[in-house]
Amino acid sequence: MRMWMVDPTTMCRQHLLGEHVETHMFAGTLGKDISVAGYVSGGLLETASLASRHDELAAEMERRGYRHRSPLNYHDDLELGRIDTTASDRELRSRCPDCASRQEF
Repeated sequence: MRMWMVDPTTMCRQHLLGEHVETHMFAGTLGKDISVAGYVSGGLLETASLASRHDELAAEMERRGYRHRSPLNYHDDLELGRIDTTASDRELRSRCPDCASRQEF
């Protein structure tokens, strides 16, 4: 699980939908008081941005014509983790040719 925190318009379908599912998984994990320390220390989770990130992903899904029917039930004031968006963007593009091809130059 991870939050990429890159511009959703530049993500391929698989990564867009995948990160959306993972926001729900993180919210569920946090709601059950399960430790996310490994994700936080690994720079894969930014709890303060979880709800707004979900909404960004959902908006892009709808813009592409996908149906979004899963509101995120997460409202917490936790501020754990920080994602290096530049490094995250670079890593996603190196892993996924579809995401790389969507990158604007």
